[in-house]
Order: sequence, then structure tokens, then C-alpha cells
Amino acid sequence: QVQLVESGGGLVQAGGSLTLSCVASESIFSIPVMGWYRQAPGKQRELVARFLRFGKTNYADSVKGRFTISRDNHNNTIYLQMNDLKPDDTAIYYCAAQSTMGSWDWGQGTQVTVSS
Repeated sequence: QVQLVESGGGLVQAGGSLTLSCVASESIFSIPVMGWYRQAPGKQRELVARFLRFGKTNYADSVKGRFTISRDNHNNTIYLQMNDLKPDDTAIYYCAAQSTMGSWDWGQGTQVTVSS
């Protein structure tokens, strides 16, 4: 089981930027799927951005061109750079990792609030 710790959330005005970080308790080099999800009040948890096998990434349509996922394998960390934030981006953001066995590990989440 991988322990995941997110940080970097906060309150920002619309149009602003934030960078989220997720530190894993073990090497992320061989984790097949790892990324960011979010859950807004009253809504289901949804994909934001993630790394897939073979270096591929995918993003939710709502964040394409504004958010960028990146990774630092040496420090077992992934990042989510969020630019041009909108009030609809307000949510708890979770880091998640899927093991080679298919199970998922989740962080505790970090709150992002975007004011209009």
C-alpha cells in the first residue's frame, strides 16, 4: 500500500494559479497509473489528470490547456500546476495511485477554493 500526501491547496481568486504536490511513500517509477482526481460538494469524484503507462497522460476536457501534470521520480512526487483557475475548479483534490495488482491508494485530499 502506497501512502500519498498532498499539499498546496488553498484559496485563490479566479484567474489565479496553484501548484499541488503529492509525495509517495515509495518509488513511483513503476506505478502504472497515478494522478489527480477531485470532488466538488454534491458531485462525484472525477478525473483531473493522470499518468498512464508508457509516459502517456490524459486530462479532463474541463482542464485541458489550463492544468499540467508532471512528475519527479527521484523525489517520488507528482505535481499539478493549475492556471487560470475558475470557481468551478473548487473541490477537494486527491492524489491516487493504482498498483500493478489493480488496487487503488488515495491521499487524504487538499482543498482548493476559487473565489469569483
